[in-house]
Amino acid sequence: MDRTDYLPHIAYDSVIFGFSGDKLKILIMEYHNTKLFALPGGFVGIKEDLNDAVRRGLKERTGLDDIYLEQFYTFGDMARFKPEVMKTILQAIDDNVSDDHWLLERFISVAYYALIDYEKVVPRPDAISDSCTWYDVDGLPKLMLDHQKIVNKALQTLRQNLDHKLTNLLPEKFTMKELQSVYEAILGEKLRRTTFQRKLLASDLLVRHEKQYNGKAHKAPFLYSFARNEDLKS
Repeated sequence: MDRTDYLPHIAYDSVIFGFSGDKLKILIMEYHNTKLFALPGGFVGIKEDLNDAVRRGLKERTGLDDIYLEQFYTFGDMARFKPEVMKTILQAIDDNVSDDHWLLERFISVAYYALIDYEKVVPRPDAISDSCTWYDVDGLPKLMLDHQKIVNKALQTLRQNLDHKLTNLLPEKFTMKELQSVYEAILGEKLRRTTFQRKLLASDLLVRHEKQYNGKAHKAPFLYSFARNEDLKS
């Protein structure tokens, strides 16, 4: 990577959320031969929009183009400046890393979170990583630098105004049980079924469809989808 191709001192990190049906997951990289775990991230090209750089990185890691993406915080504390960590990563692929390498300088990171369909992703490691793997949000490995702090802030942001963001984690039609499972996975707590259903059914968020039959008609659950603007107007 030539420093003349990228903006100096600016990076991005992405918290990529997926829902497996019962667990909230996050995509984590392991750098080659270092046992260092990190969020997928990257740098911004000199002639590249910041959002385009992040989308490029997400496509490289997930293979997906159409991803819900939201910028949520900028991390720039001096405590995150640890050039010895990046030097370890670089030396794992090249022994001849000079002390004035541009990647050893201080970087401010713009953080994004992405909501994607877990079932559509085949995670792909980059050229300096051994793996790119889904982990349960409550079972992450120890992350390098301030990446756990980034994850915590992403979860806090996601939990705010949650009702309008889940369409990217569920299939087009879903049961009330599946919807409640997503809420519980993100919030990290069990919800009372009757209270949860009453609240959601009283809102304008859902459209009810036909039942999902599985041979027991009297127990078949209704299917729901998230209301679009045109649904609310009809």
